[in-house]
Amino acid sequence: MTQAHPEAATTPSEMKYGEREIINGELITFPNPRMGRRYNVDISLPEFTCKCPFSGYPDFATIGIIYVPDQKVVELKALKLYINSYRDRYISHEEAANQILDDFVSIADPHQITVRADFSPRGNVHMIVEVKHEK
Repeated sequence: MTQAHPEAATTPSEMKYGEREIINGELITFPNPRMGRRYNVDISLPEFTCKCPFSGYPDFATIGIIYVPDQKVVELKALKLYINSYRDRYISHEEAANQILDDFVSIADPHQITVRADFSPRGNVHMIVEVKHEK
């Protein structure tokens, strides 16, 4: 009998390169190319996943980030990998949105930022968590 699903990798050498990149996913920045000009950066990440800390079931969301950069902007591939690192984390909707905001603020220090986590309905409940920060 063959296995329907291959076993999960347990060591870094068994992992696919994408899995290793996701595990190491951290936000990185580069200098704002338009210092002195206030502008919005609007990012949509429609494939966010995490796990419910109570049931273990997967939760799906679209994460929207709108920020006004100060001296630094966030590199998008790093942001994608950082967001993907949540896929196996047991975390509440509220904590996920707040943690994303906190990590973004600590690395990029924007003038202002809004993180909107629009979770797919589960059990007839639709939840949106919106958190903001301003200097």
